Amino acid sequence: MALDGIVMANLAAEMKNRLEGGKIAKIAQPEKDELLFTIKNQKNTWRLLISASASLPLVYFTESNKQSPLTAPNFCMLLRKHIGNGRILKISQPGLERILCLEIEHLDELGDKRVKKLIIEIMGKHSNIIFCNEEDMILDSIKHISAQVSSVREVLPGRTYFIPQTTEKRDPLTITQDEFIKTIGTTPAPIQKALYLKLTGFSPIMGHELCHLASLDGDHSANELSEMEMIHLYRTFSHLMEDIRQENFSPNIIYRQEEPVEFSALPMTCYEGDGYEAVSFESISSLLESYYASKNTITRIRQKSVDLRKIVQTALERNYKKFDLQEKQLKDTEKKDKYKVYGELLNTYGYELSGGEKKFTCLNYYTNEEITIPLDDQLSAKENAQKFFDKYNKLKRTFEAVTEQIKETRQEIDHLESVSAALDIALKEEDLVQIKEELMEYGYVKHRRAGDKKPKVTSKPFHYISSDGFHIYVGKNNYQNEELTFKVATGNDWWFHAKGIPGSHVIVKSEGKDLPDRVYEEAGALAAYYSKGRDSDKVEVDYIQKKQIKKVTGAAPGFVIYHTNYSMVAEPKLYLEEIQ
Repeated sequence: MALDGIVMANLAAEMKNRLEGGKIAKIAQPEKDELLFTIKNQKNTWRLLISASASLPLVYFTESNKQSPLTAPNFCMLLRKHIGNGRILKISQPGLERILCLEIEHLDELGDKRVKKLIIEIMGKHSNIIFCNEEDMILDSIKHISAQVSSVREVLPGRTYFIPQTTEKRDPLTITQDEFIKTIGTTPAPIQKALYLKLTGFSPIMGHELCHLASLDGDHSANELSEMEMIHLYRTFSHLMEDIRQENFSPNIIYRQEEPVEFSALPMTCYEGDGYEAVSFESISSLLESYYASKNTITRIRQKSVDLRKIVQTALERNYKKFDLQEKQLKDTEKKDKYKVYGELLNTYGYELSGGEKKFTCLNYYTNEEITIPLDDQLSAKENAQKFFDKYNKLKRTFEAVTEQIKETRQEIDHLESVSAALDIALKEEDLVQIKEELMEYGYVKHRRAGDKKPKVTSKPFHYISSDGFHIYVGKNNYQNEELTFKVATGNDWWFHAKGIPGSHVIVKSEGKDLPDRVYEEAGALAAYYSKGRDSDKVEVDYIQKKQIKKVTGAAPGFVIYHTNYSMVAEPKLYLEEIQ
């Protein structure tokens, strides 16, 4: 989600606590739309990152430093000239707007004290960092916006700064009950939409959360609410606003599996259950840094794997179509036995025919029922029989060939689906190396040119330690699955795999001991989680000792057969923390 006004209120509170009274020690501009301030306050040194990037606007404290260009850009030089060594007097947020204003005191050329304003606007693609004097005249900005670019507001040196009001929105922190009921209750839109359309700083997810807290259907039209429902909604809303006024923030990220799906400065009760998990953070800055680092990692790995995914998906779609066609061909061969029976019956009873008949009815001695056989009146009984035997033999050959083709196509689909599953669980670029090598080995990706070095494989299986101290390994791809099952595991170790769907091999090293029940549950949960059934509530998991596992001759790596296994139903969940 984007930073909404409530997250900005949390940031404002954090920045007030850390920065008010502090002195600006350094100003850097590592990117064209990004500033990095180093601020000393009492015994602490803080780094504040401010980004006006159209794709990822941000404000947060960070411990990381960034390389700056050798020659500072003009905007950075202007800030250094005016507010370098300046003292931060005040940090404010107008209403619940996605805007922060830093008032900075400094000495001018004559040694007199002056106050400048640095205004940070986090508004998606319209984000900006604007530098003004105390009369709100713009001195410069990190992005210049002319009248040709925006008809709403120019952001250029010499213009007066103002907050653009493109729609009529009310300040949630000052709106009264009567104003709230009049504003929201007359809007012909779903309640959750009316909230973010009519109140500053509200995002769609906060509109949804407020409706959930008030036990109202967010999709219900706001102008159809009864008076009591509107009063109840306002009271729930006012409790939320009081938490913001009192700075009772609870920064948290909502995860589904390991992927961050949402973040907020307040608890998100609408995500309780359904496989979601809330993780709390001490500060909104540490939350934002963690959230966007995770998002960037996931986004980057998906971008890196997009070509491989496309190759796998294209091959899968081709094989799905081929499989459907082959099954249709196989179904067409079902009538082959009928032609064989026709031929045999004609050889038995054909002496009764005198020639020229178009059909013949006789007793089918296989079923003891009468059967009517269609005939070619230009052929004799013996010739008709031979014609049916020819059809039977042709369909039999087709049946045998298509049965083998279906087996091969099914194996190829299973292999490609296992590669697709490996791509889904890849977390790092090095995890993609072995997957690409496998696709290359099986002809889906072009082989390296002569002289090109084979890439070094650094990816290793996931490693966990159970609550009872047993080592558990999870393969990230087919090569790792093969190695774990046939090289790492020994006879009495236990092997787990999601039943009937692509997934990782999970090995529990037993060390010759009996496994407690809890180990089976934890290993089963890992097998369910690292499978195509990850998004299901429950997954059936097979488990068996390694000595009962056999490799499929000629099959792709990681494909095995086994019998007399045990089965369990597991929840796809990570109960254990990975050992790095």
